[in-house]
Amino acid sequence: MIDAGHGGHDAGCLGASSREKHVALDIALKLGKLIESNYPDINVVYTRKTDVFIPLHERANIANKAHADLLICIHLNAGGKAAFGSETYVMGNHKTESNLDVAKRENATILLEDDYLKKYDGFDPNSPEANIIFSLYQSQFMSQSLLFASNIQDEFTEYAGRNNRGVKQAGFLVLYKTAMPAVLIECGFLTHDAEEKYLASDKGQQTMATAIYRAFKEYKVDMESTSENNVKSDIPPKSEPVKTEKEPTITPPVEQAKTTKTDTPEEKSPVTSPTSTTATLPSSTPEKQNSGLAEKVLNDLNSPSVFISVQIGASKNPGTDNSKFETIESINIVQCTDGYTRYCVGKYLSIAEARKKLNQVKSSGKADAFLTAFNGNQRISLQEAEKLIKK
Repeated sequence: MIDAGHGGHDAGCLGASSREKHVALDIALKLGKLIESNYPDINVVYTRKTDVFIPLHERANIANKAHADLLICIHLNAGGKAAFGSETYVMGNHKTESNLDVAKRENATILLEDDYLKKYDGFDPNSPEANIIFSLYQSQFMSQSLLFASNIQDEFTEYAGRNNRGVKQAGFLVLYKTAMPAVLIECGFLTHDAEEKYLASDKGQQTMATAIYRAFKEYKVDMESTSENNVKSDIPPKSEPVKTEKEPTITPPVEQAKTTKTDTPEEKSPVTSPTSTTATLPSSTPEKQNSGLAEKVLNDLNSPSVFISVQIGASKNPGTDNSKFETIESINIVQCTDGYTRYCVGKYLSIAEARKKLNQVKSSGKADAFLTAFNGNQRISLQEAEKLIKK
């Protein structure tokens, strides 16, 4: 589900010569076209494809009725003249006052709807207290949403050459009642002269759409093992370029002294580890190396190289994120060839046995856990794992 923010009599934020509703729609349509042309088996649904007003609650209803697997909300930002860059939000606690301000501005759209207090359970977007209380809602799809948001920000930086303002959390009404992983992307600031010119251009919009598409492609690879019917991934290996629309040359804002990437559709170089299939944790002494979390790392030479496990998290920054999983019993930390470190529980030689553990993990509060499979430090499909195990 692709949701272009605002529309109709709701213009969104205003630049010197552009409106958020138009720029958001242009980027959303370009993103949808990329997905549709490269993955014809994926059903791309739009909340709007023209300049019409769609209430926030109805956007969530459209996504839920379509049983969408992912919601991508496209927006543009507003701020002081010096503010520029891209940021991606997931549903969660307001960490800073600026996050709260963004949520309040986007949520204020409901003031253009009739009976908004009734439709949104008495929520008042003008009340700071209401926004703060509302932000305490935590989505059961938080882990997946954060993973996708991180992919997006990485691509904005590495592919599109934009200023990275990071992944953030805030209470957005459009994300509130959606039963799926969801992100809200603030592609850039229309109140910044250079950035507005870039985002209002066809080249800039195509580059932003392509960056989001590349993040979606990475996310799809990571999520594909959730379905046992997905016998073979439809995404080519990293060494095989995916056919995409021509990706334009990137010109970052003048304030950003940064070398941008080439405009050819090259894939990220995978992280290779020919001599080790698992992460190693830094330690100042040999004794520490053999204790604590290090004992939980996959370093048992007698353990199977092909196995099925229950994934509960993934990270591109294991140095920071490993500590989050220290207390989880039987945690396996797998440093994969695609650059992600994956945190998994259990090592099984059949899907049936792994699914028993998956049910236990989900019932313990990890609602977005799923089955995945490995051959050494390479992720493979569940079906491929079963074939290799039988051999």
